[in-house]
Amino acid sequence: MREEITPVSSADLIGEVAKLKIQGYRLVTLSCTEIDANSIDVLYHFDKDLGLKHLRLVALKTEPVPSISPVYFAALLIENEIQDFFGLKFQGLVVDFQGMLYLEEEALKTPFCKFSFQTAGKKAAPPVAQAEPAETPPAPAAETPAAAMPGEPVRDETNA
Repeated sequence: MREEITPVSSADLIGEVAKLKIQGYRLVTLSCTEIDANSIDVLYHFDKDLGLKHLRLVALKTEPVPSISPVYFAALLIENEIQDFFGLKFQGLVVDFQGMLYLEEEALKTPFCKFSFQTAGKKAAPPVAQAEPAETPPAPAAETPAAAMPGEPVRDETNA
């Protein structure tokens, strides 16, 4: 499988995405990860004839990123999800759930994913204890033969 990663700026994102659509690429998905407490790495994944192309956008969390949902409508779900998980705002979303894609109004607010970088000066959190495996449940009792379906004769297996 061939793949290609191209860095892109916020200003050039929509133009590059539109070129890929004209060339016949389909949007596969977006992926996102925090680089540090202030910046986010967004990868846009596209496919055509088993060839993958990726656009990499490094963005500040405080700056909105242009939405590609006007070009690829399905991107609205992924972009709303990234808003919920990372707090990155997308400007021009076709449908903006305002951080409520997964949450109801009474629930805790987003973003769900917080940057958690351990520095050398901080102590690492103690390891989480593994749960003890539960006792093995007893084997189920032998099943009795099922009754015949309506209209079927009942088989007598004792005289078989």
